Amino acid sequence: MRKFRNPAYEIDPIYIERWSPRAFSDKEIPKDILYSLFEAARWAPSAANIQPWRFIIARNKSDRDKFLSFINEGNVVWCKHAPVLVGIVSKREEESFGGLNPSHAFDTGTAWGYLSLEATRKGLITHAMGGFNRDEAREILEIPEQYVMQAVVAIGYQGDATMLPEPMQEREKPSSRKEVTEFVFEGKFK
Repeated sequence: MRKFRNPAYEIDPIYIERWSPRAFSDKEIPKDILYSLFEAARWAPSAANIQPWRFIIARNKSDRDKFLSFINEGNVVWCKHAPVLVGIVSKREEESFGGLNPSHAFDTGTAWGYLSLEATRKGLITHAMGGFNRDEAREILEIPEQYVMQAVVAIGYQGDATMLPEPMQEREKPSSRKEVTEFVFEGKFK
């Protein structure tokens, strides 16, 4: 991993070990291991403890096929092998806030972050996707209007990169990140 990722400051190794492979093994994930990821997400911080996140799980063929029907073809090529697909949904409207919850996406993203780190701890891989038809997802998954589907995540065990189309095989490695100085500003936005 150090070949691709080297932190500038001391951090726990889990942060650089987590990445988004596309090569998934079709090995099933035991329910207790899978649900431990959602247990980790459960403990994410949220404004006013609203916990606006919802997760729609597809872990059998019929449910996965539903997901594959609204995921963009470029993602279907690789995510069809993942044993679990998850729709990450956030509740944008909150009665106690008098309408819109301005931090619904922020809080749900934090829950996803917790989930992804727990997956890494458990020896699983995750790959989040924004490439899907949101209108079709809403209809097929029967998502109420006050909710927004933020992403679809493939979860599973890492497979062999040779199962991917050749152009994707070359990309099957951890990516680097911007330096901290490129996104941290003191005093004002620069």
